[in-house]
Amino acid sequence: MSINITTRFRVTVAPAIALIVFSLVSGCSSDNAPATAAVPKVGVVTLKAQSQVLQTELAGRTQAFMVAQVRPQVGGLVLRRLFIEGSEVKAGQVLYELDPAPYRAALAQSEASLAKSRASFKAAQVTANRTAELAEFEAVSRQDNDDAQASVQTAAADVKLAEAALEIARINLTYTRIVAPISGRIETSAVTPGALVVANQEAVLTTIQQLDPLYVDVTQSTTELLRLQRELAAGTLRSAAAGEADMALRLEDGSLYNQTGRLKFSGASVNESTGTVTLRAEIANPERQLLPGMYVRGVLEQARDDQAILVPQQAVTRSASGNTSVLLVVDGKIEQRQITVGRVVDHQWWVTSGLAAGERVVVEGGQKVRPGAVVSVVDDADLPQVSMTKEG
Repeated sequence: MSINITTRFRVTVAPAIALIVFSLVSGCSSDNAPATAAVPKVGVVTLKAQSQVLQTELAGRTQAFMVAQVRPQVGGLVLRRLFIEGSEVKAGQVLYELDPAPYRAALAQSEASLAKSRASFKAAQVTANRTAELAEFEAVSRQDNDDAQASVQTAAADVKLAEAALEIARINLTYTRIVAPISGRIETSAVTPGALVVANQEAVLTTIQQLDPLYVDVTQSTTELLRLQRELAAGTLRSAAAGEADMALRLEDGSLYNQTGRLKFSGASVNESTGTVTLRAEIANPERQLLPGMYVRGVLEQARDDQAILVPQQAVTRSASGNTSVLLVVDGKIEQRQITVGRVVDHQWWVTSGLAAGERVVVEGGQKVRPGAVVSVVDDADLPQVSMTKEG
């Protein structure tokens, strides 16, 4: 009976002990085995050459081509206003009518004074002729003859004075009809019929602004101005005429204006406090879309590169010394390379040297790898698309 118990114990316990020992040995061997390191993944963008325009944007504001402040040249009571506020008016168009009655009376008085002066002149001539004849026979003294001749000259001068007074009266009468000195858009009126105005008063009656063409005054540093002038002289800056350059206009909402202007470099002066110059451009405004005082940006096309290389900004790092570099994936390994960049074009650096089309630049995961590390590549087709829109 005891033999059977022993045999049963061995059959039951032995496999369990063997299982426990195998588990302990397996656990120890698992702890001592070296772990396999995971290969880091990086996102890359494959560079492509593309046509790119080098542009400069200059901040500025629009100005009216011509501005005329309308004031009365004679005083009087305003009888009528003959324009619609905010409308287009033509040069010579009557804007206001003043009460002409006083000036018509003054004109009639001047006409009468002229007639009187002419009559006095004729009488003085007759007297002088008779005195001259009598003087030949010594019937009158020489002094009387001289006085008679002087009276003729005085009467002639009085006629000229009367003629001038008559002309002034006529001019003043025409000034009662206040006309537009230039063509353009007229603003609101500061007076209404019934108002009393005086000659050459300080307050304007209204203002007229010529809006087509329009001026655009832009500011630029003196350093940039000299560079633009050199590029204009070298022919790399698109030129409209001698001393001028083509300029597009970007409006406040970011859209481009549908007319091209001409930026003129002549007559620029330097602001001593800011070191900037104000340059004036002229641009057509047939639809009156532009108004004086609007903030705009003048866009100058300086050069065109048909093999430009653009790199996303997040791919470029700058050292404390100012050197710029990128990480590349070459033959499955990370390579660091110094590059030279120009300006920013829509969140991308325009690379002037150091990179070529077809190379793969790391844009994601670069902070986790070092030069020489083996990496797994996530191609740009699997990354969020980087905008390649040109800077305008």
